[in-house]
Amino acid sequence: MPPAPARKPHTPLPAISQQRGWLRWLPGLQTLRDYRLAWLPKDITAGLVLTTMLVPVGIAYAEASGVPGIYGLYATIVPLLAYALFGPSRILVLGPDSALAALILAVVLPLSGGDPMRAVTLASMMAVVAGLTCLIAGLLRLGFITELLSKPIRYGYMNGIALSVLISQAPKLFGFGIDSQGPLSDLRAIASALSEGQAHLYSLLVGAGTLALILLLSRFRQLPGILIAVTLATLAVALLDLDTQGVQVLGELPQGLPSFTLPWLSGVDLASVVLGGIAVALVAFADTSVLSRTYAARTGRPVDPNQELVALGAANLAGGLFQGFPISSSSSRTPVAEAAGAMTQVAGIVGALSVALLLMLAPDLMQYLPTSALAAVVIAAVIGLFVVTDLRRIFRVQQWEFWLSMACFAGVLTFGVIPGIGIAVVLAVIEFLWDGWRPYYTVLGQVEGIRGFHDIKRHPDARQIPGLLLFRWDAPLFFANAELFQQCLLQALEKAPAPVRRVVIAAEPVTSIDVTSADMLGDLERMLAEAGIELHFAEVKGPLKDKLRRFGLLHDDQPRHLQPTVSAAVEAYLSDHGDDAMPGHARHAD
Repeated sequence: MPPAPARKPHTPLPAISQQRGWLRWLPGLQTLRDYRLAWLPKDITAGLVLTTMLVPVGIAYAEASGVPGIYGLYATIVPLLAYALFGPSRILVLGPDSALAALILAVVLPLSGGDPMRAVTLASMMAVVAGLTCLIAGLLRLGFITELLSKPIRYGYMNGIALSVLISQAPKLFGFGIDSQGPLSDLRAIASALSEGQAHLYSLLVGAGTLALILLLSRFRQLPGILIAVTLATLAVALLDLDTQGVQVLGELPQGLPSFTLPWLSGVDLASVVLGGIAVALVAFADTSVLSRTYAARTGRPVDPNQELVALGAANLAGGLFQGFPISSSSSRTPVAEAAGAMTQVAGIVGALSVALLLMLAPDLMQYLPTSALAAVVIAAVIGLFVVTDLRRIFRVQQWEFWLSMACFAGVLTFGVIPGIGIAVVLAVIEFLWDGWRPYYTVLGQVEGIRGFHDIKRHPDARQIPGLLLFRWDAPLFFANAELFQQCLLQALEKAPAPVRRVVIAAEPVTSIDVTSADMLGDLERMLAEAGIELHFAEVKGPLKDKLRRFGLLHDDQPRHLQPTVSAAVEAYLSDHGDDAMPGHARHAD
């Protein structure tokens, strides 16, 4: 989800001292200890303002996730309280999120059999799985995992998720229902229903009007646009008796608070639930980490990504145990809290308690809330998930990454949201390996008028030193590229302008080596020795030097086989073989 636009930063809060032991996992206690009474009025005001968004958005995202609307409020109350205790960010707001709706629906819809209570239990099971996944990852300090997904890949799956959610909400907006069988099948079913005239006029007018008003009021950030639009839609239905004309409404909500429940269903496809929960955890943390870092930079308070994982896990786990469903950070509600003056997570606590009071004292206020208006709320949110402008830039600067993004997008739409996330992860791994699997390599030579040794591919007129091959490999050496390294080096030897007596590996870009590539170098060294060619290294970093010694590729009796710079390696060669000295040797590579 794209981060919120820049706004005037907060006055930085006092730095929190480092806690030791188990207290470091509970930043909320430290915040409470350092809390200033002057912040309380701001936090209370921000919490009350935040409530005006928490209620309609929570209900809308619950409906979009395939569970009754009341459970969206349950999934709002408990996670906010949990994050206030475990969360490292003092401004982030958690709750039901549009980016997760398609993921939850993809699991809940086929496994629930149309039973809303089974849907609730399944969604709660997913929240527990997501929570445990994040908790374990955080405790193992795996907060870096989302960095494995490149920006184009994130754009691809998020665009796919956004379109999937939009397609799932379109029937509700038009006032009819379909049997969901995947985004592309649903799109065909919607087109067929519209061509047959199944759209309900009043539902469409209410939903389209709500959507238009939300989009119009979104330009004015000081106004609670969603609350205004949903309130007007509810009043229109109640005053004009549109529910008797076929407009579907939320109906009466049960009074009271969520209860502690261990979510479990026997006889369901647990693999789908577990995979769905893990996918939710990945997407939720990707969004949360981006948003958390954005606000950390603006408030001058860096956050620990591992603690963010723990907090997200605790919030999901708590939500799942209290009849909720998976949640994430919100890039729409967080700016509301910030704009209203929130100073700490006390604002989130006030919002959670306000929603709880609403459920206890006045649940009937929302009984005439039309489902087409709720669909409009979700559609307005997912419109903000689409990334188009930056994809155009990526297409201009590097087309293969653009098509990688399109492959992720197509994977989500073709195979469904959960398999689509799996495709995105697989593509991310392939993209990561490809750069090291087929890296750039070159031979270095001397260019007239330029000090140092340079890439002969970029400088075709560069002169190679007779009898010496300077070979540069721009990647770590590992099992996947070991054979290619050997092939490329042997090809460079064949193309050398004169018989080669020494090969120098310019190893500054080589950051690591494994057993497979070490064995390859050992074989290569013996092969070269049989041909009367020496193998030397230059610019080897300390950790790599240790590995080369450990693998038996460097010996204490061969100090000249390892030179600190390419220029030093050239000087050593000229000294050993008595060639004419060449001017202009300096360490400088292109």
